[in-house]
Amino acid sequence: MVEMLDETKGQIESKTIKVFRTAATVKGGRRFSFGALVICGDGRGRVGYGHGKAKEVPMAIEKAEKKARRAMITHPLVGTTVPHEVEGRFGASMVRLIPASPGTGVVAGAAVRAVLESTGITDCLTKCYGSNDAISVVKAVLDGLGQLRTRETVAELRGIELTSTSIEERIDRGRRFMPATSGQKMQGPVNTVGQERRGGRGGGRGGGRGGPRGGRGGPRPAERPAEHAPQETPATQAPAAQAPAADAGKSKPTE
Repeated sequence: MVEMLDETKGQIESKTIKVFRTAATVKGGRRFSFGALVICGDGRGRVGYGHGKAKEVPMAIEKAEKKARRAMITHPLVGTTVPHEVEGRFGASMVRLIPASPGTGVVAGAAVRAVLESTGITDCLTKCYGSNDAISVVKAVLDGLGQLRTRETVAELRGIELTSTSIEERIDRGRRFMPATSGQKMQGPVNTVGQERRGGRGGGRGGGRGGPRGGRGGPRPAERPAEHAPQETPATQAPAAQAPAADAGKSKPTE
């Protein structure tokens, strides 16, 4: 579930990762409640998560969205990937984020992909270790994003000058092979294989209406021409003329 929420600083994309259902056994039966895990991000480095609980699913999602918007934090990025390799941990879950060249895409599961795409990362390799619980994985990814540092930040902290990193050089080499993008998107290919052979409705196979094999408009078996009906052989016809000859030899009883 993706929704666009209007904010003063731009549009924020909201994604519902998972909806949980819990049941409590009481005297009158079972009482159900729902929880929702939501990710909010603007696609430019800001992202946050929220977990809300309520007796109805829409109310739980609304609570989680409000918490996610309040918890949004800005993370540094280099182009469309992370500045360096990093590992995030939470509980029994560990997620490794590896930078990738432009055009690689996000290689990740559902929960990790939702967090990275909401942040604005479109090229990244990931690997999850340990528990695959959705909440633990999301917190591990956010822990890894919180450890990211750009080259300028590290140079300022150390008080030295740093040249371009290997990740930046890899991104520059990858951009050279990327096609030039324009405002108009290209149309996808159209599959026309087999259309001439099928011929649409009533084509050669007769699967459509009025086909030779008797579709909806084809002739029924009872309405076939007489020339196609099986002809009776002389052996199957009854010899009607021989019946009197067989009775001729018998003598009539005397009165």
